[in-house]
Amino acid sequence: MQKLRDNGYRLTDAREAVVEVVINSDRVLKPCEVFDLARAHYGKLGLVSVYRTLEKLEELGMIQRVHQHQGCQAFVAAKEGHHHLLLCSVCGRYEYFQGENLESFFAQIGIEKDYQIEEHWMQVFGVCSTCRRQGYS
Repeated sequence: MQKLRDNGYRLTDAREAVVEVVINSDRVLKPCEVFDLARAHYGKLGLVSVYRTLEKLEELGMIQRVHQHQGCQAFVAAKEGHHHLLLCSVCGRYEYFQGENLESFFAQIGIEKDYQIEEHWMQVFGVCSTCRRQGYS
């Protein structure tokens, strides 16, 4: 919350409800899900406020956008430093991971394709162990 204040954003009850929902979730959330969950804490919340708050949180690096198979956008709490996402395509659970050998992999791609790689961002989709135990594959 302090990061919002430090960047000149007023911390309204509506904004606080949205921040709490996204930051404390262990799964990816679509804006409509953020709206439904945050309304439980702040009944006057509007969907436009959710979208605006998500946009500001992403600009500040507090959340990260997730591009899903269906073309939908969803969000997760951001983690400090450079990380990649492992996402369950059934329940939406996510985990961050690092890959030391990925840096050399992307450097090699840059050499092979004659690109200067500036950044990369990887999302890996699969089915988590909990969902597999429940019969999903």
